[in-house]
Amino acid sequence: METRVAIIGIIVEEIDSVSKLNSILHDYGTYIIGRMGIPYREKKINIISVVVDAPNDIISTLSGKLGRLPGVSTKTVYSKYPTKTNEE
Repeated sequence: METRVAIIGIIVEEIDSVSKLNSILHDYGTYIIGRMGIPYREKKINIISVVVDAPNDIISTLSGKLGRLPGVSTKTVYSKYPTKTNEE
């Protein structure tokens, strides 16, 4: 199976969406390599970067689910080259 490494950049402007956001990330935890969150208190926002290694459709679905949450914006950057998992 081909996978890609990608970074999903997330900006959270509505604190009420954090619980649902964390739940979605938990659901996709098997694909997440790492996560970093930065609270920007002066602007009352949170900035999160999530690095994933997953098939394209999984990455797109995850980013889309997160971006549809109220007050949440996402942008995804993909690696240029797909990788193959050890399952092949």
